[in-house]
Amino acid sequence: MRALISVYDKTGVVELARGLADLGWDLVSSGGTASTLRDAGLRVADTAELTGFPAILGHRVVTLHPKIHGGILADRHNPHHVAELEQYGIDAIDLVVGNLYPFGADEQEFAHGATPEDLIDIGGPTLVRAAAKNHTHVGVVVNPSDYGTVLDEIREQGELTADTRRRLARAAFAHTAAYDAAVTAWFDQVEGDLLPPTLHVAATREDRTLRYGENPHQRAALYRDHGASPWWATAVQHGGVALSYLNLFDADAAWLLAHDLGTQGGTVPERPAVAIIKHANPCGAAVADTLADAYRLAFECDPRSAFGGIVALNQPIDDDTVAEMVAAAQADLVIAPGYAPGVIEQLQAKRKNTRLIEAEPPVPNPRHLRPVTGGWLVQEPHRVVTTPDQWTVVTERRPTGAELADAALAFRICAATSSNSIVLVKDGVAWGIGAGQQNRVEAGEIAASKAAGRAEGGACASDAFYPFPDGIEAAAGAGVAVIVQPGGSVRDDENVAKANELGVAMVFTGERQFKH
Repeated sequence: MRALISVYDKTGVVELARGLADLGWDLVSSGGTASTLRDAGLRVADTAELTGFPAILGHRVVTLHPKIHGGILADRHNPHHVAELEQYGIDAIDLVVGNLYPFGADEQEFAHGATPEDLIDIGGPTLVRAAAKNHTHVGVVVNPSDYGTVLDEIREQGELTADTRRRLARAAFAHTAAYDAAVTAWFDQVEGDLLPPTLHVAATREDRTLRYGENPHQRAALYRDHGASPWWATAVQHGGVALSYLNLFDADAAWLLAHDLGTQGGTVPERPAVAIIKHANPCGAAVADTLADAYRLAFECDPRSAFGGIVALNQPIDDDTVAEMVAAAQADLVIAPGYAPGVIEQLQAKRKNTRLIEAEPPVPNPRHLRPVTGGWLVQEPHRVVTTPDQWTVVTERRPTGAELADAALAFRICAATSSNSIVLVKDGVAWGIGAGQQNRVEAGEIAASKAAGRAEGGACASDAFYPFPDGIEAAAGAGVAVIVQPGGSVRDDENVAKANELGVAMVFTGERQFKH
């Protein structure tokens, strides 16, 4: 029996090779892998001994040879194949152990004068695919976590079972597919192509268990994009039961929003910010001079909806903030960059079922994918693209600096809220949020009802233009001093006239912020 071993990730490869050698297997390798095995005292034949050819073209051609691939691809049940092996002096290869450089995962991988093209592997993927194609006769192992299982099975049965070879072959094709997807993504990145002619998604299922999807009858799992380092991959959970599908979905929305609000999308220095999410929509949001004030004010926006919600805080939770949290309603999940000493114990003593997550800041995806029947809708990720200095005041009355700051916050929260949405903000606090309505008037009515006068003198934001002046009347009725909206309606002149009549300032952003 013969094994060809050529790996980038050398984790456990010496132990695997030693186990095979102890079972009487011949080992074949080349390059760095061969050196590693020889340094461990193992007898290893170089691929050149099989092919009669040294590595050429700067190591680009090593295993691309009939005496390698013939030994891998031969159908041992086909007498013509067997005869050709004998005719050309080709020895069968029974196991291929190979894994590939994680192309694109490391920004430093192109250092030392190497170009991306230099690092595109041809021989490695070809070996792996050949062995996977011929899994009826040949085993292929790409994941070091499978080494123990492979060795145990060979020891017990003398060979790998058909089921194991099939499982390993599936993993091998997934491995080369992910590699090709990474190379394709590099080409797209070089071209700056957000919407390339083809889209290749490579992701691996995480070990964490999701009990079910949005509902108990829906199976669910979490997958991580190859090469990605999302916040949840390194997050630490301090107590509470495992995260569910909806916990993760809502936590991601809350985490992104808290950090977005804290810096106004990176346009201002960070301030303490808190976002409370319920069913993917904010039900509370605030920025303040202290984290404790930001939490208290965000919670006061809508305490009823905040019960059982997701709370995201963009700064470590201190003693003053935890005192406010303990006094407030139960949250399903709290996510923050850190917890001061004793804070976790205080939260667990009062809210033992709340999941407490410590995470790195989020990094938005380069593309946003949404499934439709038989395909995907792909777009740039959500973001607010304009700043208040780019907005246009369209009324006789101009907003004050404080009013404009509230308008900027209101529009940012509005952009993160399902359409149609209206958000009322006063002094850095979202006092009224009307989300997901089929018409803008009812969204405004909900926002005004929740604000209950607390937004008087503040700002009203609309995610899209007001089609009729009744929306302007509703905003003025809530007591706001400034309205921020995209503009662009055929009735803009009527809306501006109504705002002037009511003495309300109005600014046009020039950007719509629908969210579905």
